[in-house]
Formats: sequence, structure tokens, C-alpha cells
Amino acid sequence: MKDDIRKKLMSMADANYKDFSSKLMPTVDKETVMGVRVPLLRSFAKNLTDYDDFLNDLPHKYFEENNLHAFLIEREKSFDKCIEKLESFLPYVDNWATCDGMKPKALKNEPQKLMIYIDKWIHSSHIYTVRYAINLLMSFYLDDNFNEAHLRLVADIKSREYYVNMMRAWYFATALAKRYEDTLPYIKDGCLDKWTHNKTIQKSIESYRINKQQKDCLRSLRIKNR
Repeated sequence: MKDDIRKKLMSMADANYKDFSSKLMPTVDKETVMGVRVPLLRSFAKNLTDYDDFLNDLPHKYFEENNLHAFLIEREKSFDKCIEKLESFLPYVDNWATCDGMKPKALKNEPQKLMIYIDKWIHSSHIYTVRYAINLLMSFYLDDNFNEAHLRLVADIKSREYYVNMMRAWYFATALAKRYEDTLPYIKDGCLDKWTHNKTIQKSIESYRINKQQKDCLRSLRIKNR
């Protein structure tokens, strides 16, 4: 099964797309990238059957195999089984693209249960497990399931990892767009490290969801020295 899947993926590879996508993922060895476009990969995942052996065959060799694994997890309808598959796979995620593209609907349907795992994952020592937890908070908990405590949870992360802090900035910029009054104190009070603070403001100013008055306020809160 594993070999058949790999051969099929290689048959869909595009050398030009490999060069393009590799430049976007500096943490991934280019030799492990085939160059399969995401829509093709998603279509393949949607139609694949009897893939349990593939999911259990970790770690995978190729970037596209990891992405396929992520898309297959998205097909899982049971919350508990989805969590089980994520817990097995997350330690092997080694790039932002695989991490950010994995949004199983089964998780969204159980926000209270999911928070138990988010709180666990956000304290992980693995970069992309932490990033994944923040991404879930950004995706599923800034609307009906919002809780101010989530802002504090992300603000309290202490990391020097670029891919963690970039996601923290992305989270806070999205929170400013959706929950401006709740989120602004975290910027005004300097709750974030300088880099994440300023990156949050940059991303917010670039956003069409933040109005001019809000952008002017955020510009005044940039940190030049700390």
C-alpha cells in the first residue's frame, strides 16, 4: 500500500512546482519534496480507500506523504479517533504547510473536549505541535467559542522559535480583527515579546479587517526598544 501510494504521488509530481514550493519551506529538505499540487493531493486523499497501513507507517519519507496523511486525518468523523490519529502524527510534522493545512471538522464539533488537547499541545516541546494548538485556537475559538483566557494562553508562551512566534502573531492579529476590544489590552500592556508584538501590529495594519482608526492606534503602539 505504501509503495503504491508513493508511486501514484510521484506520477502527479511537477518539477516546477517542486522548485516553487520548496522555497516556501526552508525547514524541509528539497529532496523530500515531489512537487504535487495541493488540489491534486486533496482529490487523491478524498478517493483513497484502505489507508490505515499508510497512516501507521511513520515517519514518512516525503513531504507530500505527510500532507496526504494530514488530509486523510481530516476525513475522520469521530472526534476520539481523530484525536488519536493526531496524537500519533503531530510529533512527525516538520513544517508549517503540513501543520496549518490540517483542520478536521470533527474537532470543531467538540470545542470543550478539544480544549483539553489544545492545552496539552500548546505546552509541548515540539515546535509544530505548539503551532498547531495555536492555529486551532485561531480557527475555532475566536467566534462563538471565544474565551479571553485563550488570549492569555497564547500570550504566555515563551519561545524563540520563528514558526511558533509567527503563529502567535497571526493569532493575535486575527483576534484584533475579530475581538478588538478584548485583544487590544494585550498589545497596550506589552504582554508579548518585542518581535511577536511588532509582527502582530504589522499583520494587523496589513489586514483589511482592521479599520483606519484601529490601525492608527496600533501604529502608535509599536515597540522600538525594550
